[in-house]
Amino acid sequence: MVDDEVDFVELISEKIRIWGYEAIGVTSGKEAIEILKNKKADIVILDYLMPDMDGLDTLKEMRKIDKDVPVIIFTGHSDTRVIEGAEKLGVVLLPKLSPYQDTQAALKAVIQTIEKRLDKQK
Repeated sequence: MVDDEVDFVELISEKIRIWGYEAIGVTSGKEAIEILKNKKADIVILDYLMPDMDGLDTLKEMRKIDKDVPVIIFTGHSDTRVIEGAEKLGVVLLPKLSPYQDTQAALKAVIQTIEKRLDKQK
């Protein structure tokens, strides 16, 4: 879980643990890249808008380390450039906050879908 908002990282990481998964939370793209160099991730959850290194730049660097890791990008932005950039890199986009969607339920559903896909590949 990568997000510059510490409280959000803690909240989502704890939810992921409650759902039965291991979660590592960091607050910058650089930290996430260092962890990925040393530890295989099953799924990366990444914020789009972060200082220093945004989500797409972080993702590009992550892809150099592990081109196949599934990535979910949380974003509060509906900018078409974000959407197009994410689609080109093969990620799932989820709104951070939406009056139309339960963000935590949507995240859990995406994680479970990715988990099933990974299980089939084994």
